[in-house]
Amino acid sequence: MFTGIIEATGYIESIEAKGGDARYVFNTGKLELGDVELGDSIACNGVCLTVIEKFEQGFAADVSVETIDVTCFKNYQPQQPVNFEKAMLPTTRFGGHMVSGHVDAIGEVVSIEEAARSIQYKIKAPQEVLKYIAIKGSITVDGTSLTVNDLEKDQFSLNLVPHTLQETVADSYRAGTQVNLEIDLIARYLERLMHADKAE
Repeated sequence: MFTGIIEATGYIESIEAKGGDARYVFNTGKLELGDVELGDSIACNGVCLTVIEKFEQGFAADVSVETIDVTCFKNYQPQQPVNFEKAMLPTTRFGGHMVSGHVDAIGEVVSIEEAARSIQYKIKAPQEVLKYIAIKGSITVDGTSLTVNDLEKDQFSLNLVPHTLQETVADSYRAGTQVNLEIDLIARYLERLMHADKAE
């Protein structure tokens, strides 16, 4: 589990094909790796990956063909900027919301506009996930816990303050950039409970 509070940004150093899957090596920037062990989980742009090798300034992880197919990893190349968050501990301050690291859909940045000292991003999302998104509710965009400010037909808007822009990869977004989306876990389980009696 994660909180959606990004601990560091870095980039992909290399990508090596591995029989349909791929091995990614990440440079994790200022992320503290002293407490990271092999087998630990780190969210990379919102995707929960398992550390299989650790280096002085990064780690390697195997990414399955399924993950590549359903996330923005299918578009990534070396030097791609990445958000990082280590798995939460029982003692972690819960500054964001419950994040599983399992991407629900790919969204697309539609527009970016200044809004006083913040920047407003409008993001198009598939219809199958829009029903889970609520105004003033939480959504995870590339692993970052954010608050939805508004909803339109096929998109939602977010306002990012300067600190968020500085500490995440959002500052690299442009119109057309694709992003990993994870809906609020509570919304997902609430729907399941409401329709459990209809399950076969």
